[in-house]
Amino acid sequence: METTSTTISRLGEHIGTPVTLSGWVYNSRASGKIIFIILRDGTGMCQCVLEKNDDTESFFGEAKKLAQEASVEITGSVKQDDRATGGFELAVTNVKIIHASVDYPISPKPHGVDFLMKHRHLWFRSKRPWHILRIRATIIDQIRRFYNDRGFVLIDTPIFAPAAGEGSQTLFQVDYFGDPVYLAQTGQLYLEAACMAHRKVYCFGPTFRAEKSKTRRHLTEFWMVGPEIAFASLEEVMDVAEEFICSIAQRVLTDHREELIELGRNIEDLEAVNKPFTRLTYTEAAELLRGPKAQALLENDLTEKSARVSELNKSIEELDAVSSAQGVKQWKKDKAAAEVVAAREERGELEEQIKNIPHHLELAKNFEWGSDLGGSDETIISRLHDRPVFVTHYPKDVKAFYMRQDRSDDRVLECFDLLASQGFGEIIGGSAREEDYDRLLARIKHEKLPQEDYDWYLDLRRYGSVPHGGFGLGVERTVAWICGLRHIRETIPYPRMMGKFYP
Repeated sequence: METTSTTISRLGEHIGTPVTLSGWVYNSRASGKIIFIILRDGTGMCQCVLEKNDDTESFFGEAKKLAQEASVEITGSVKQDDRATGGFELAVTNVKIIHASVDYPISPKPHGVDFLMKHRHLWFRSKRPWHILRIRATIIDQIRRFYNDRGFVLIDTPIFAPAAGEGSQTLFQVDYFGDPVYLAQTGQLYLEAACMAHRKVYCFGPTFRAEKSKTRRHLTEFWMVGPEIAFASLEEVMDVAEEFICSIAQRVLTDHREELIELGRNIEDLEAVNKPFTRLTYTEAAELLRGPKAQALLENDLTEKSARVSELNKSIEELDAVSSAQGVKQWKKDKAAAEVVAAREERGELEEQIKNIPHHLELAKNFEWGSDLGGSDETIISRLHDRPVFVTHYPKDVKAFYMRQDRSDDRVLECFDLLASQGFGEIIGGSAREEDYDRLLARIKHEKLPQEDYDWYLDLRRYGSVPHGGFGLGVERTVAWICGLRHIRETIPYPRMMGKFYP
């Protein structure tokens, strides 16, 4: 009977008929005269069952030797089986080996994070990063759809910039044919010029920050999307940001619910991402940090995390006993060893958090007006809300020079950060832009920035200046929040961090 070449994602179209799948061996085990092969082909996974008989005997022996990540073509009849991996099973009639694989380094045994990141080019093939990077692709697609469908014009802004767009202390300097230039921190300043031509614009591309930080929220190279809107107030810009975030959460829930569950994400948390979001002023956020709710939250953390460490200690002891016991099947030992690695990693993170809780308590209790919100402050504020929360009107000394001064209180700016829920912190920063020439020039001088580098930017205020505003969203922080990831390094194919740039 003639077979059809197809992919695992389309097996539902071929139930009861013979097909050929091309892919890689994710896992394989033999039990007597039956071999169970879990095949992955880039679109999904499928269990392929090969029984030894007169028709399969010629290749059964070679199939039995198949190692992890060998590339193969497998032909067989499609059966629906809800219990099987992917919901379908292939009754195998032929196996063709394309390329053998020997000693694939990322085996089912446990591996530490450093090892996995050094083998990132191979780790892509495992379930967890496969799910995360597909969700990332959907988020990026939704970002583009959101703006394209609303009449925004895409503007590609430069990677090489002659001056700082944010703080000058986080610039990567590059030699540009003998002249010093910098890798772009943001495309926003260039985007402002474009919005005066097209009214509603956005840019989307890589940005760079030479911030010497090793926290779970920081990368030196990341992707940012930024809209810019002419004739827009702060409130109107925030309305766009609110609708934007809701659209991302809803799209991922629609397209990737099962993947989110596989990653351990609490679906109910994402289902709560609906308008309206809470809007706090910076002053109200400071009062919240100093108040009883913040203190109670951290004190409860201390109790719960200490209890969890005790549970993990007991579990690690029991699992170590299993992995070293005599007479225990090897697969059980491997499973116990993998669980020990995960438990120790969780315990290490919890112990670090427990050590920091008293410090965070003091920081919150003694938070002074005029200070910027730190990572722990953002975590507290966002955990006290069941959906993203806006914090607006920061003191002018902690934000960028281009943000519009509040005309009713010159101590603060018409700006906002959007903090993702469940403690993930800032994913968007935005503002109304200062449209007044004299005020903007004064801020440039106050920040001791070289005026000649920003003369073109001041031109936007010389010729037909209008109220306008926009924001920037960090893709990787958004992916981390949507997927519920502990560390941002998993959100981008090849993460770049301090001292980490291989492969």
